[in-house]
Amino acid sequence: MGTRGRLRIIGGTWRSRIIHFPAVGDLRPTPDRVRETLFNWLGQNLDGKTCLDLFSGSGALGFEALSRGAQKVVMVEKNLQVFQALRENAQKLRAQNLELVHADALQFLSADRNAYHIIFLDPPFRENNLSGVLAVLPPRLAEGGLVYVESRNACDTPGWQVCRYGRAGKVNYQLLKRKQHE
Repeated sequence: MGTRGRLRIIGGTWRSRIIHFPAVGDLRPTPDRVRETLFNWLGQNLDGKTCLDLFSGSGALGFEALSRGAQKVVMVEKNLQVFQALRENAQKLRAQNLELVHADALQFLSADRNAYHIIFLDPPFRENNLSGVLAVLPPRLAEGGLVYVESRNACDTPGWQVCRYGRAGKVNYQLLKRKQHE
C-alpha cells in the first residue's frame, strides 16, 4: 500500500485512537487544530445528528463525528485505495452507525434522498468544484443543517450564510447555513 499516514481522533469515545490512511494524491487530513475548532463550533456532543462526509479521504471528520455520538455517518470516497483504508479503520474501531460508499460525490448526491444535519465538504483542492457541490446540497440538508467547507482559498458561497470562518496555514475553513429567503 505504500507509505501510510496516521492521525489521532481528538475527542469522544475514540479519543486518542489512531487511524491510518494511504499516502495518495491530494489526500490531506483536516489538521487536529482545525478539527478541534470545528467540533467546538458544532458542540462536542453530536447525539441524534446525521452526518454526510463527502470526499471522505482519511475519514478524520466522519470518524470524529461518530466518536462524538453522531446517530449516523455516511462516508463517500471514490478512490478505491482510500476507500479500503476507511473500511479497515471502521473495522478496527468497530464503528457502528457508519455507511461507507465507494462513489463519486456528485453521483452519490444525485441518487441519495436522505437529509443530513451536518455535511462535511473537503474535496481535493485541485478539483476546485465547491460551487458545483454547494449548488446541489440544499435538498440533502435537514432543517437547520450546517455545511462545513474546507478549501485552499476562501470560496464564494451564493445562497449560503457563513456562520463561522477560520484559517490555518493554507487551509480556509468555514461553517455555512442556507440563507433564509426574504
